[in-house]
Amino acid sequence: MTEYTRKQQLLHADNVCLSYGHKPVLHNINFSIRNIVRPGVQQGQVVSLLGRSGIGKTQLFRLLAGLQQPTSGSITINGNKQVQAGDMGVVFQHYYLFEWKTIQQSLYMAAHQNPAIKGNEKAAVEKWAADFDITEALPCYPHQLSGGQRQRASIIQQLLKGSSFLLFDEPFSGLDVCVLDKVVNMLLQVSVSDELKTLIIVSHDIETSVAISDTVFILGKEPGEPGATIKKEIDLIERDLAWQKDIRRQKAFIDTLEEIKATL
Repeated sequence: MTEYTRKQQLLHADNVCLSYGHKPVLHNINFSIRNIVRPGVQQGQVVSLLGRSGIGKTQLFRLLAGLQQPTSGSITINGNKQVQAGDMGVVFQHYYLFEWKTIQQSLYMAAHQNPAIKGNEKAAVEKWAADFDITEALPCYPHQLSGGQRQRASIIQQLLKGSSFLLFDEPFSGLDVCVLDKVVNMLLQVSVSDELKTLIIVSHDIETSVAISDTVFILGKEPGEPGATIKKEIDLIERDLAWQKDIRRQKAFIDTLEEIKATL
């Protein structure tokens, strides 16, 4: 098994509940994400939150992004900071971009929000555009881009803002096989761009999510309990299913998929 340790707590959800009127949607959500440290490797975190359609993934997504407040409980990052809107880079399913700005203008605007690259915004934009193969798209407006280009531009926009957390809403939805492979490779590239970079993928695509994650949290309903909760945590590193090429061919991977499906 790959040598690793989990160190400081990066995010913690503590007894998070969400109700609309008298209808519970989420109930006692508890989980933590810790910094993964591997000797000689710069290693971020890739966490997946999986659940059936309609189980409450969108609501949990909004709570994690700070776009909505829980009815009770708390979500904190970097120790004890209550998460707020803007703390996480959020990549929505439809890849929101400013339609009236060129991609270059949008990316420059994002870069100017990051004090860590002050004075080097142009170089940062050019680097990420080259890495993600959208340099030729920089002078274009969003409506002139393909879906894949829009997605890459949306991710770069959030990377340039400098957040340690990137939250993805169904990043694999509606992609064909060739584009899906590119997206997976791109997310893995992002995950190792910084030691504390943490990707949180909210999805119902079990196979793709598990293939690139180090940890999986399963959202579902327990008998007799109101609303959905975290039913199970799976440490894929312990199972030697993280950071492996051709992972989909391994029996342990297939068995894990079946275990997840049975838990949903």
